[in-house]
Formats: sequence, C-alpha cells, structure tokens
Amino acid sequence: MSEPGIIFDAVWKKFRLGQHHDSLRDLLPATARRLLGRGPVADVLQAREFWAVRDVSFRVQPGEALGIIGPNGSGKSTTLKLLTKILKPTRGATAVRGRIGALIEIAAGFHQDLSGRDNVYLQGAIMGMKRAEIKARFDEIVEFAGVSDFIDTQVKRYSSGMNARLGFAIAAHLNPDVMIIDEVLSVGDAAFQDKCVQHMRRMIATGVPVVFVSHNLPAITELCTRVIVMRRGVVTFDGDPVDAIHHHRSSTMPALDWAEDERSVFRIRGVEFLSGDESTPGVVPSNGDVAIRVHYRAVEPIQEPSFGIEIHSASGAHCFGTNTARSGAVGPVEGDGTMTLHLPNLALLPGFYVVSVYVRGHGRADAYDERRKAYPFSVVGDARETGTVALQARWELTPPLAAAGRGERRRD
Repeated sequence: MSEPGIIFDAVWKKFRLGQHHDSLRDLLPATARRLLGRGPVADVLQAREFWAVRDVSFRVQPGEALGIIGPNGSGKSTTLKLLTKILKPTRGATAVRGRIGALIEIAAGFHQDLSGRDNVYLQGAIMGMKRAEIKARFDEIVEFAGVSDFIDTQVKRYSSGMNARLGFAIAAHLNPDVMIIDEVLSVGDAAFQDKCVQHMRRMIATGVPVVFVSHNLPAITELCTRVIVMRRGVVTFDGDPVDAIHHHRSSTMPALDWAEDERSVFRIRGVEFLSGDESTPGVVPSNGDVAIRVHYRAVEPIQEPSFGIEIHSASGAHCFGTNTARSGAVGPVEGDGTMTLHLPNLALLPGFYVVSVYVRGHGRADAYDERRKAYPFSVVGDARETGTVALQARWELTPPLAAAGRGERRRD
C-alpha cells in the first residue's frame, strides 16, 4: 500500500478561555514560566483550559476523500488548522506529504490591500510555485472563480462569495498534492458548490488526498469515501459516509419530551423502520421492502384519525408524503396501538433521510400531534447514481446510422 498523504496521530489540542492576566501577581509567575521554559504540564488542564481536540487519529491515503462532520464546536476546524500547521498540537503529531492546497477561512492568507491578481501570485509563491507555473494556470484560476471583471480590484472590496471562489480556485488549481477544504464553500451559490465538488472529484481520481469539512451532508455523501464524526473534540464514528451521517443526525436530533400531556387526547410515542435486516435499527435497503411503524396512544376515542407521513432528504427536499385520508378513513382508535405504512419498493437512493409524522382528526384544522423531521433513517445500497430517487435505468447503444445506411452488419 502507498504511503498515506495525511497522518493525524493521537493528537490533542487545548485552549484557554479568555487568556489574560488580571493582576501583577498572575502576570509575573506566568512570564517567569515562559522565560524559563517551565509552563503547565501538557497533559493537565489548568484553570479555564479545555480540550478542543482529544486523542484524534486518522490517515488519508492517495485518492481517498475524508469527510469530517459534527455540530458546531466539535473540533472540526481546529483539526484542519492543526493539519495545515496554523496551530501546533499540545500532544501528538501531524504530517502532510507534499504541497497543500488549503481553504480554511474566507480570504485567509489574502493581502486585503492587494488585487486579486497579486494575491493569486502571492498564494502561489507561498505554496512554493515558480512565477512561470502560476502564470500558466492564471487564466484557468480566474475563469473558475468567475472574477475576471474584478481581478485587478483590491480583495477587500470583494464579497465573501467572491473571496471563497477565488480562494478555492487558487487552492485547487496550483497543483496541490493534498487538498484541505473547510465549510467556507457554503458562502457560494449552489452552482459554484457543485462545480467545486466536481473538481474535487477529479482531483481524487488523480490520487490527491482530500479532507473536507462541511455541514452540507449531500455533498459529503457524494464526494467522500469515508467520514468521521466529531463531538466535543472526540471522534465518535469513523466509517462509511451514509452510516456516519446517520450516526451524526441521530445523535444531534433534539430530544423529544415523551411525558404525557394531561390536556392531550393523542400522542405519537415513537417510530420504527422495519426491513428484512433488523441488525441495524434505522438502516433500510434501497429498492427494498420497508415499513414505517408509528406507535401511538389515544387517551380518548378518536373517530376518524388521519395518519400522515412525510419523507425529506438530508438537504431538506420533500421526497414523499401520504396520509390515510387519501386511501380511505381509518376506524376509531383508542388506547395504545400502531399504524404501519408499507413501502414494497423504497425507490430512494442511498443516503440520509428524515421522517415527519402527524395525526389529524376529521374536520380539525390543527393536528392532535405532530413530529416534524423527528425520525432519521438511512438508506443503503450499491447504487452509485446521484440524486434522491432510485429509478430503474438501462442504457442501450444503437449502431451509428451511417454504418447502418451502408448496409454494414456485424456477423457472428
């Protein structure tokens, strides 16, 4: 196996909240420790210190794309800054082989008083490229970024989107051996984000290792070959992108209050996703036989309840919705029970999805109970198509008309 392009080995990083000295009594010992080289022990947290990254390890091989996801404050951006040497680990070691193309913060490294043109050459020089190499790629960078009309304008006049586009174009087109990208791409429009993902895919195909931090879960699923989930500085999952996103969303869903409301005559008590494989709860097969079972409690009889289910993708797109009112009224319900929606052929591509459930009554404007996007599940399978819907597709090649017109036939 080839040597990994990125190594992150048992790395810890701590910070101090509001690092300052309130009195001369605090300042003098701190200054003496720095001068004598005797600071606090690295392993021990002092007052107001906290671990931003705790014992994190991973390796990224050539041609592999590692996604890093997690809630805000989980240590994702700190990890990237440790990789790019912006920060130094408290413990552990990092190594990146070759030239790094990095976009960690909007306009990071840009000289605000220089033009876009000057900053392209400046960033190329920082990456160790010769002027002739930068010049050869200059037009390609400007075209990709879409800032040709403003390339001789000071970057301090640029919008955040223009800064991000130019920063990505520079990082991606100056022959990096490793690509490291943070969430800053979110400031760009959807078309530019898609262009960036497609470009990163081409880089991965040529063997460039990529580390990608993003809250854009569809982009993570589409691009990454592996994903780690971080929470409070610790890796809580490392593996398949779909499974990682399911783990992330399941752990970050707001806790639901299942306490009975004395004023409520009906409560949705939970949802199960059932398939032939019960080994992994909440994971169902694409194009498989799937059932969504709603557990409820009706304190009083409800004569004509309407159960409804909606499915949304990770990006929030509405995929499917149905309710029992469309297929005929449901008889009275009372006490504990279940309502099950059977989907004999779940025509969804692999990815992360979330279900909303509601129950309304006949003639009622409001719902007895409603849980919006409260139940996550993952769809798994071997499909490599993009999008959401798993359509049955087949390609067919017809012989060229010119050859057919000459009467040419293939003989077995």
